[in-house]
Amino acid sequence: MELHQLRYFRAVARFRSFTRAAEHEHVAQPSLSQQIRKLEDELGARLFNRLGRRVTLTAFGERFLDHAARVLQELEGARQEIQEIQGLRRGSVSLGAIPTLAPFLLPRILKAFAESCPGIAVKVQEDLTAALLARLSEGELDLALLTLPIRGKEFAARPLMEDRMLLAVPTSHALWKRRPRRVTFREVANEPLLLLKDGHCFRDDVLKICKRGRANPNVVFEGGQFDTLISLVASGAGITLIPEMAREHYRHSGVGLVEFQPPEPRRTVGIVRAKDKFVAPGAQALIEVIVRILGPSRPVVAENRRE
Repeated sequence: MELHQLRYFRAVARFRSFTRAAEHEHVAQPSLSQQIRKLEDELGARLFNRLGRRVTLTAFGERFLDHAARVLQELEGARQEIQEIQGLRRGSVSLGAIPTLAPFLLPRILKAFAESCPGIAVKVQEDLTAALLARLSEGELDLALLTLPIRGKEFAARPLMEDRMLLAVPTSHALWKRRPRRVTFREVANEPLLLLKDGHCFRDDVLKICKRGRANPNVVFEGGQFDTLISLVASGAGITLIPEMAREHYRHSGVGLVEFQPPEPRRTVGIVRAKDKFVAPGAQALIEVIVRILGPSRPVVAENRRE
């Protein structure tokens, strides 16, 4: 049974004429008649009474018409939905983001995307890198905003921008009072260090900076969010590092943000997807919005895998 046979059958039932049905379907009448006979042979029942020029539905034809009409209606609805999705008039896309990016990037991205594609809904999940990569692999997410590089040949990663790191110190600290306010990591290697807890890639980045600087960090606290770390810095409990994109969020009373001397520690921000998953039009449109907003504003490093 083929779709064109269902269309031909519906047209004959509508016009009660093989000739008019053939004209409507833009096919020769003998061809249309042959396809109707094939359909009847496959069903094992006559669908039409052929009484000279008069054509009427048989009892079998009446029942079959209901089913054929529903099938063709469903297919037409599917076709229209796909066209709407391709035309970005409707649909959805799922986006993941790690906690050290989400509050600083998502508001701008989601606002711009809503203005660009108001018919596309964005479902957002905030989680740690490992969890987001697992959801990408399982097809639960279309895209994820992560820091690069990442592990896994099954992922495609596109670097977008580089984000410098800043040192957050109490305003009572000598580093905040001196001029110019630039620091090397060696100068603060023995300071009480406040870190994000295990699982946050920003924590891993900070520890790698310590390792490159041959410093043994004096970690006195591990927390789940920058808000807690900054509050503790304000209380004089220690120092911490935050991304530059968070600068405006953490102009906190009692906290000074100090830049590092070159080479400045930084992280690479990128967008990641599963290589084998089809990039739907909505996801592609979101990628284009993200690229437009985020950059690249500075040169980015090569895409090596996170060790």
